Amino acid sequence: MGLLRIMMPPKLQLLAVVAFAVAMLFLENQIQKLEESRSKLERAIARHEVREIEQRHTMDGPRQDASLDEEEDMVIIYNRVPKTASTSFTNIAYDLCAKNKYHVLHINTTKNNPVMSLQDQMRFVKNITSWKEMKPGFYHGHVSYLDFAKFGVKKKPIYINVIRDPIERLVSYYYFLRFGDDYRPGLRRRKQGDKKTFDECVAEGGSDCAPEKLWLQIPFFCGHSSECWNVGSRWAMDQAKYNLVNEYFLVGVTEELEDFIMLLEAALPRFFRGATELYRTVGKKSHLRKTTEKKLPTKQTIAKLQQSDVWKMENEFYEFALEQFQFIRAHAVREKDGDLYILAQNFFYEKIYPKSN
Repeated sequence: MGLLRIMMPPKLQLLAVVAFAVAMLFLENQIQKLEESRSKLERAIARHEVREIEQRHTMDGPRQDASLDEEEDMVIIYNRVPKTASTSFTNIAYDLCAKNKYHVLHINTTKNNPVMSLQDQMRFVKNITSWKEMKPGFYHGHVSYLDFAKFGVKKKPIYINVIRDPIERLVSYYYFLRFGDDYRPGLRRRKQGDKKTFDECVAEGGSDCAPEKLWLQIPFFCGHSSECWNVGSRWAMDQAKYNLVNEYFLVGVTEELEDFIMLLEAALPRFFRGATELYRTVGKKSHLRKTTEKKLPTKQTIAKLQQSDVWKMENEFYEFALEQFQFIRAHAVREKDGDLYILAQNFFYEKIYPKSN
């Protein structure tokens, strides 16, 4: 063989190498296809075993479909933080409720006070858990987090939320109070007539743009404890982080709202089936609520706010939430040609015993 290779012209040697490489690629491709076929067969066998067991249990005696009951008994609470695209997202829920057969209810508190009295907390918990006619239900409103377990409830609702860069949120809220938005342009706002820009407000040390006004997203996630609303409380931030990780199903960010909606549709299709397409085709144009007359702050204004301890804590919480969201997204989607696609189910059951006869 070595003598033959020496005697072969260089062009033929090159062709032989190319042919060998192509053959190896073909074999690798065939092996990969066989592995995929084996995996599909294993999954099919596993699904068949699961079905056999389910059928055996059905034959043993009548029982209700627990998964269906769970879906119909589901309640979602979106305790929306002001000026985080909350209206835009909520409108998606309203658009889908008739089609997906669930109820949407707005929690309207007096003067948008996010803290409920103790008696209202109890009433709210009882309403949410026992109002069967409104299940499945999607509740939304500017209310801080409420721990349902504290009231002796066995099944807690599913909490979701969206947060935003703290300074961007404050700037949006500042102009919203003065000029409103394109959602209800005729409504008179509380600070209507005040033409002062956000930059001017910060330069003059105004109360509406003070660093203390940044303290909102942390207490919304912290809850109804008094310490949650003490501006600059380290305990409040730690509690907000704990709740975000342990009590919230998913927390998105305004800057990546479409990805948040996509993940919700994949995980909670009972409510959000069709939400991604709706947002892409309609929502981006008609649902996005834009604050009127908003002027972006200068670098000097931003730098001044960033010197405050309140901003540092709110920003730390925002970065923490963003990191959690990106981690969840990274394990739920894949990217192809610049677009994100939800991953298919990546687990199955096997080696199920005892075997059916």
